[in-house]
Amino acid sequence: MAIKKIDENFAQSPQIQPEEVRAIAEAGYKGIVCARPDGEDPGQPSFAEIAEVAERFGLKAFHIPVSGPLTEGQRIRFEQAIAETDGPILGYCRSGARAGSLYAASL
Repeated sequence: MAIKKIDENFAQSPQIQPEEVRAIAEAGYKGIVCARPDGEDPGQPSFAEIAEVAERFGLKAFHIPVSGPLTEGQRIRFEQAIAETDGPILGYCRSGARAGSLYAASL
């Protein structure tokens, strides 16, 4: 897992795997935001798979798929995810860039 901490509230990462969610929770993250559409690449775990494991470890999980320029709706949903999560969030997508863009747009 290549987590890049942006600040005390947010970090970004390339695609995570279900078996990595425990380590994410143990690292102190309280929420996960997936900025990746399901089925973008063969073999990619679905958001539902990640969310199921996240729930077992007490993490909130949000799916805000981005494919193209960010929309106002995506930005609003991301801000809601921040408001609903009591602690730092890890955002991920294929490379981490779209997740980072969601965070940057919310500042």
